[in-house]
Amino acid sequence: AESMREITEKITKDVEYRKLFQAAYGSTHITNQKILHALRQFVISLVSVDSKYDKVMRGEATFTPDEQQGYIIFQNNCETCHKEPLFTDFSFRNAGFELDPFLNDVGRMRITKLSSDSLKFRVPSLRNAELTSYYIHDGRINMVRSVVQHYRSGIKQSPTLDSLLTNGIPLTDTEVDQLVAFIRTLSDSAFLNNPRFRE
Repeated sequence: AESMREITEKITKDVEYRKLFQAAYGSTHITNQKILHALRQFVISLVSVDSKYDKVMRGEATFTPDEQQGYIIFQNNCETCHKEPLFTDFSFRNAGFELDPFLNDVGRMRITKLSSDSLKFRVPSLRNAELTSYYIHDGRINMVRSVVQHYRSGIKQSPTLDSLLTNGIPLTDTEVDQLVAFIRTLSDSAFLNNPRFRE
């Protein structure tokens, strides 16, 4: 919750950061643009492509029967918003969560000021989702299974609810288990344990 000016001032005062900016940019002069460029370069280096799902797609592994069935369930019910291979379509959607009265986060409407964007949030990637709790835009859910259960029976109707979710996603208990088993195949332990990203 700081401004770029405050962030730039803090980084400029740090001797180690000045050395790093000298090495990267040939100058110890730190600007907003250089900070954003450095962050952009780092973020685009974060590539997760060695999960079990990726290995299956490359023909190097096979899904268990439950994972395979979960993949079919995913393709039939989730892929519209969570498009492969990134498992997001980058859109903003209302997924049927009630407004938290304490946070009062109205989603995309806060930026656009359009009531049609009320409670719409960016569709997240499901890659490594098993390991990125807490979920939903405000962290109100702490288990993947609970997120799936929300789509099964917790959808709250509202004028901006995504039309695909009007009736929820009908799933049996077994199908919930299978879908969660598939989502676990999107975890990339090689990426998560990469020593370059440990600091």
